[in-house]
Amino acid sequence: VELPILSCPADGVPAIVDTAEARQATLDALAAGHGPVAVDVERAQSYRYSGKAYLLQLKRAGSGIHLIDPIAFESPNAEVAHFSALYETIRSAEWIVHAASQDLPNLVQLGLAPTKLFDTELAGRLLGLPKVSLGAMVEQYCGVRLLKEHAAADWSLRPIPHEWLVYAALDVELLGELRDHLHAELVAAGKQEWAAQ
Repeated sequence: VELPILSCPADGVPAIVDTAEARQATLDALAAGHGPVAVDVERAQSYRYSGKAYLLQLKRAGSGIHLIDPIAFESPNAEVAHFSALYETIRSAEWIVHAASQDLPNLVQLGLAPTKLFDTELAGRLLGLPKVSLGAMVEQYCGVRLLKEHAAADWSLRPIPHEWLVYAALDVELLGELRDHLHAELVAAGKQEWAAQ
């Protein structure tokens, strides 16, 4: 059976957050949202010596998807921007990340260290899934295909092309749904405490 291809988030692709006004609107929306926060980061290691984050994606129920350009908020004296207000807004929520070992260094560099984390890749490994890539897991649990053609793109380019923003938004679109499926299986297998640890 051919799975449908998810080509755009349910609420459309938001404008990139690269101004103080847009940042405040994002903080307000995330604060008004509820439940876990899906988080992802895009880098440009194949093109830059730095492994820093060039795009930060977040989604929370009731607040939509937010695509934040960390480069727009860098000060002249700092290598990376620091998002203390964002951290305060989402710190008490569970953060859903796929492959946390890859994204956590970037998040910490931005001043974003989760206090409660659900790693969908780790959950897949604990459940013994044969494929634990985000695309494979979304296909298995959510019944749609994600096109992953921009995974190795040069995310340091500005402006970021619209089709790349679509790709980035889709990376967090279904993380919450995927988390719920995996959590249920972890509970059924008696492995939810392992995942929490």
